[in-house]
Amino acid sequence: MALALDATDWKIIKELQADGRMTNIALANRIGLSAPPCLRRVRALEEAGLITGYAATVDEEALGFRLTAFAMVRLHNQAENDLRTFENRVLGWPIVREAHMLSGESDFMLKCVARDLPAFQEFVLTELTAAPNVASVKTYLTIRRAKREPGIPVEPASASS
Repeated sequence: MALALDATDWKIIKELQADGRMTNIALANRIGLSAPPCLRRVRALEEAGLITGYAATVDEEALGFRLTAFAMVRLHNQAENDLRTFENRVLGWPIVREAHMLSGESDFMLKCVARDLPAFQEFVLTELTAAPNVASVKTYLTIRRAKREPGIPVEPASASS
């Protein structure tokens, strides 16, 4: 179902990206609507697949996951079936939090979150480099996160037009 978004819809998306736990009444107040039409709009955005879910943002370090790393993976073969096979394998690796197919030198970039360096090394050596069709892996350890902004950029013009 295609949904034409107006400024109010964009405001809803912006507010829910910032705080997906706010009540419908609080959301309605923030965007300048009464609660019933606000709820109808949120449900329409959900039904259209534009809002796909709600999740808690957690502090990885506070929960004992002190290492974030990126793995650049090159495959031997890039036929569609081989790409899908690798993607399906990635789905089974809890340490991999995001996976993106790329153009260029690497075929995939994997964002990995691990308790520590030995746990990440174990994953790389026993799972990732041992996976069928993996030609090479280059890993990059993060020093610190400079920004984390989930969702999409909602420009002021989108939210107010």
